[in-house]
Amino acid sequence: MVISVEQQDDVCVLRIEGNFKTGVDAEYLSARTDEVKRLKPGKVLADLRQMRYIGSTGIGFLVGIFTSVRLNGGQFVLVGLQPRVDEVFRVTRLNTIIPSAPDLPSGLAALRGGSSRTGATQ
Repeated sequence: MVISVEQQDDVCVLRIEGNFKTGVDAEYLSARTDEVKRLKPGKVLADLRQMRYIGSTGIGFLVGIFTSVRLNGGQFVLVGLQPRVDEVFRVTRLNTIIPSAPDLPSGLAALRGGSSRTGATQ
């Protein structure tokens, strides 16, 4: 699993590739979390198009970033949830809390347009 963090104009983009299983190196996740926090982003887009599976560690990572961003008055959106990942978000009911969009253009539009809509839009 690889997590990249990049700034695109006014949006911090997290790209997560591979399966986000329990047992992922805690130091690696902590470093990625710190990297995002150092940027102090007002808008975060988590690109999950290349993530086919998510476990409790992945959920904890995303919820932690989401919470940090929202507590600082920012916006957060998930993009491209694959079927198994979407199912986890529905079962845990996180889809009613964390906004999502089906693709990058609509995710960026939601962030840049100031949409506060929550829940999956798929």
